[in-house]
Amino acid sequence: MHCATDVEDVMAGDMAQPLPGLELVWSGRVPEHAEEAVAHAHVLDAEESARLDVFRRPEDRDAFAVAHVTLRRLLGERLGQAPKDVSLVREPCAHCGGAHGRPYVPGRAVHFSLSHTSGMVMIALAAAPVGIDVEVLPAPGIVDDVATQLHPDEQAELAALPSAERTVAFARCWTRKEAMLKAMGVGLNEDLAFAYVGSGAQPAPQDLWLIADLPADPGYAAAAAVRRPGTL
Repeated sequence: MHCATDVEDVMAGDMAQPLPGLELVWSGRVPEHAEEAVAHAHVLDAEESARLDVFRRPEDRDAFAVAHVTLRRLLGERLGQAPKDVSLVREPCAHCGGAHGRPYVPGRAVHFSLSHTSGMVMIALAAAPVGIDVEVLPAPGIVDDVATQLHPDEQAELAALPSAERTVAFARCWTRKEAMLKAMGVGLNEDLAFAYVGSGAQPAPQDLWLIADLPADPGYAAAAAVRRPGTL
């Protein structure tokens, strides 16, 4: 996984990626990148700028700025365009058909996904539909409440674990599932019990998707999913 302070360092890296088709993973702490991202917020388009202006908490505004400014810089480098010139449009919503579905690059020369949570941002670029998710390790009470939404076999796996191991296993399962749902373009509107991704050391195989856990800073879990080659 690449983690760097500027786009040039990220793009120049040659570290092997964990999934076929996954071209790049960028990871960064929001406080380390916020000042530069806010200073370059002029590269955002009108929709992104309007969303940025809505945030009232500085930490939320900084996270959005880091995620979306960095995404534009990475896409611009990948496409040979200035970040402000990168065009992003939205698919129809997978559930209501409204104009607020997953954003994409016209022509789909590159696919992307981003995630940010509690001071951390991760971005993935890929040659096929991709999803990425990073989450803070949850409190035990949250695990107990939310685990009931998972696949029955995942619920059973978690229930069988000692309490000290349950949080990490739940986070593995959750990030894998959310990454795959993002790659599918449906997000968390989909029933979380619909597919079994597993909570063990290795993700459960999927017919259409390749899933991998990603390295993450202490206190976080992360995963990515990419469309399996030959299934497009």
